[in-house]
Amino acid sequence: MEKQEKTSLLKLFLAFAKVGVMTFGGGYAMLPILQREIVENNHWATNEDLTNYFAIGQSTPGVIAVNTATFIGHKERGILGGIAATLGVVFPSLIIITLLAGLISHFADNIYVQKAFNGIRICVCVLILNAIVKLWKSAIKGAMSFIIFLLAVLAVLILDASPVILVVCGIVIGVIYELINSRKAVKS
Repeated sequence: MEKQEKTSLLKLFLAFAKVGVMTFGGGYAMLPILQREIVENNHWATNEDLTNYFAIGQSTPGVIAVNTATFIGHKERGILGGIAATLGVVFPSLIIITLLAGLISHFADNIYVQKAFNGIRICVCVLILNAIVKLWKSAIKGAMSFIIFLLAVLAVLILDASPVILVVCGIVIGVIYELINSRKAVKS
């Protein structure tokens, strides 16, 4: 059996720095870039793994991209890998925001800057929609997962449900469903 080489800490840092520098619009806009870099380019996770990391990252305190970077970095290289990946994903934003902080106050009222941000927001919506489609393909696998999806959508739209409540309810419904199915399988 061929032994795989460990991913270098520098490679983790640079891969996540690429994600961090190419992302505009926050965590959800980052999902398609993370998917391409983590699943397609580096093969550190499958689409299903990444969906699980997003779910955990969303249901734990902190920014989804930082949480996901930490999980993947830790999976690849332990604690140091988690630190390298996390630093990689936040480093570009830290540098760019530091540089722009002094400038933005001078240009925030400029009509061209405002119009540019309007265009950026539209593109971010498209990036988020793209991420939703990719997540949908790996998350919705059968009638029960679709029912959980519909219940979650209704809970958000009608009740403005908290993400924590949604995740806990999803866990409970999923576990109960699997317990019922496993009992049916044993009886057959």
